[in-house]
Amino acid sequence: MNVWTLLAQNAGFLPTRGSVMIDFVFLAMFGIILILGVSIYLVRYRRLFQLHKWIQIVTGSVLLLAVLAFEIDMRFFTDWQELAAPSSFGMPTVNGLLYFHLLFAVPTPFLWIYVIWHGLAKFPSPPLPGPHSKTHILWGRIAAIGMLLTAVTGWIFYYAAFVA
Repeated sequence: MNVWTLLAQNAGFLPTRGSVMIDFVFLAMFGIILILGVSIYLVRYRRLFQLHKWIQIVTGSVLLLAVLAFEIDMRFFTDWQELAAPSSFGMPTVNGLLYFHLLFAVPTPFLWIYVIWHGLAKFPSPPLPGPHSKTHILWGRIAAIGMLLTAVTGWIFYYAAFVA
């Protein structure tokens, strides 16, 4: 079975009720969190500022494109509620978990955009610590926590909606 058949059938590639895009985002968040952790380690403990900068720019760009593709799929192609309807949690709980997830998922990209913009605008090239470092670190931590909470709540939602 090829990917076009899966898309036409609205079937994912994991053994769940999720669509291809839902399954992709579910798995991709593991990679995003791992890459984010590595990037933070590299800047904090290895002081590899330029590498941290490029990891964040590339990851942020890829994540932005993935979120756009995901939103287009959810709004125009995939009826996620139909896929989630058989959930043993029931749709009121599934919807509640979705809204809780969105509390983190909606502001986090804006935080990440701000942190990346701040880093590009306020630090020299190549980047070095400076007067804006404390602000960048503070908002970077908030954005990283937001991304972690987005991932964790997304995984919980995925389980409740498409596995249980």
